[in-house]
Amino acid sequence: MSAISAVIFDIGGVVCDSPLHAINRFEAAHGLQHNALNRAIAASGPQGAWSRLERGELDPDSFVGPFTADLKAAGFDVDGNALFEAIRSASEPRPIMLRAIERIRGHGLGVAALTNNWRENDDEHPLQALFDEVIESAKTGVRKPDPAIYRLACEALEIEFAQAAFLDDIGANLKAARALGMATIKVDDPEQALRELEVLLSLPLLG
Repeated sequence: MSAISAVIFDIGGVVCDSPLHAINRFEAAHGLQHNALNRAIAASGPQGAWSRLERGELDPDSFVGPFTADLKAAGFDVDGNALFEAIRSASEPRPIMLRAIERIRGHGLGVAALTNNWRENDDEHPLQALFDEVIESAKTGVRKPDPAIYRLACEALEIEFAQAAFLDDIGANLKAARALGMATIKVDDPEQALRELEVLLSLPLLG
C-alpha cells in the first residue's frame, strides 16, 4: 500500500463527462471557434457570473442574465440559457470511474468528491452515496483553485495534504493542489488516469 490514505475526485470532467466538452459541442453547433466560449467564461474572472454561480452567490435562475451579459461583453451574442442547459446535460457518470471508486473504498481508503458546482436545491448531491465526503463550492462559498476548499476536503477526511491523491481535468486546480503537497493526476483520458492512480496506490482499479 502507498502512503496515500484517501483519493479526492473532481466530478465534472472526471467522474462524469466534462462541462467543457458540452460547451465545445455548443460551440460547434453554433459555428463558433473551438474553446471560444470556454475562454470567455474563464476570462470573466472571480466576479464573473460563472464564478459567482459556483460560490453559491447566484442560483441558476438569477445566473442566466449576468451570464449572457458576460458573454456579450466578450463579443458573443449567445443565448445564455441555452448554453447553460447544454452544460447541465453533461452529467452522466462514467462507469469506469464508478467501478474504481467502489474498489478504492473496498480497500479501506477514504474517497471524497471536490466539485465546483451550483445550487439546484438544498438536497444532497446526487452522487453523495458514492463518497465518504462531498465538498461543494456552492455550499462552502469557495471554489477551486482557492486553497481553502482543498483544506476543507482534507479536514473532512481527517487527513493531511500529503496523504491525498487528487484527480481533476483542469490544470489550475491541480497546480493549487500540488502546491499544498497533494499528489495529483490530470484526467484527459479516464482509463489512463486510473492507470496512473493504480501505480500511485499500488491497487488494481481496472479490468
